[in-house]
Amino acid sequence: MADPYATLGVSRGASEDEVKKAYRKLAKELHPDRNKDNPKAAERFSTVTQAYDLLMDKDKRARFDRGEIDAEGNPSSPFGAGFGGGRAQGGFRPGGAQFDFGGGGDSGFEDILEGLFGGRAGMGGQQGGGFSSGFGRRPPPAKGANVAYRLRVPFEDAAALKPQRIQLREGGTIDLKLPKGVETGTQMRLSGKGDPGPGGNGDAIVTIEIEPHRFYTRDGDHIRLDLPVTLKEAVEGAAVRVPTPEGAVSLKVPAGSSSGKTLRLKGRGFHGKTARGDLLVTLMIEIPADDAKLAEFVSGWENGGNPRARLGV
Repeated sequence: MADPYATLGVSRGASEDEVKKAYRKLAKELHPDRNKDNPKAAERFSTVTQAYDLLMDKDKRARFDRGEIDAEGNPSSPFGAGFGGGRAQGGFRPGGAQFDFGGGGDSGFEDILEGLFGGRAGMGGQQGGGFSSGFGRRPPPAKGANVAYRLRVPFEDAAALKPQRIQLREGGTIDLKLPKGVETGTQMRLSGKGDPGPGGNGDAIVTIEIEPHRFYTRDGDHIRLDLPVTLKEAVEGAAVRVPTPEGAVSLKVPAGSSSGKTLRLKGRGFHGKTARGDLLVTLMIEIPADDAKLAEFVSGWENGGNPRARLGV
């Protein structure tokens, strides 16, 4: 494979961001899905991805820059020019039964192996052991990078689990089914909707953000609502219309209700992982400021008692 810097068209001092930008541009141009009738494009796509993988691995990139490995990640002439000739330090003695790498005893051989293959880890994981059965196998091709999305969901849609349409970066849309228990910060994975790679596309990671509502508030899986009622409705009782995330319903207000009384509409809250929450409706009596008849009535009414008696005042 050619020099990975030349393959991606970046300088040797290129930053990670510059490498990523160059790779993404080439990957989009050369992806097999866009070049089904051009096998050379698929070959170059693989070469570009291999170059990207090497340059994004800090250790491999440093070793390549030092000339220790080639563009495919293989050791560059690991035993040097002295192997198989002469008596120079680091060479092989034709008449003997041992290697001499100039370190004295047998430690030099281990040092060379450690530099090339990761030491004993590449020799079966134990001192004096043979090479592991997987030695020399190349890792499977890497998938493309994951792509992060943030999806703002209306409060009522989240409560009712209404599907949400998301616009993908490469174009196109997908309808997303919200899970039970959804809340701000919930993450959803869309398999294969990320960046392309030699081992397949990465995934899309969607983070949910539930928008606040102008009159609902969330309380776990329950929803709370302050509902205005008239004095007449509170005193005499009435059936009133109440908004819910899935449309208005009728609620019976008991006669003699006070502000602060909370009524429950079962199953009108958020879908929890095991059950659905409720809508908790708190009555708030609204008194008109300029009702002359009401003012005349209460001016002569002496049966109100002391509603603050339980507070000790």
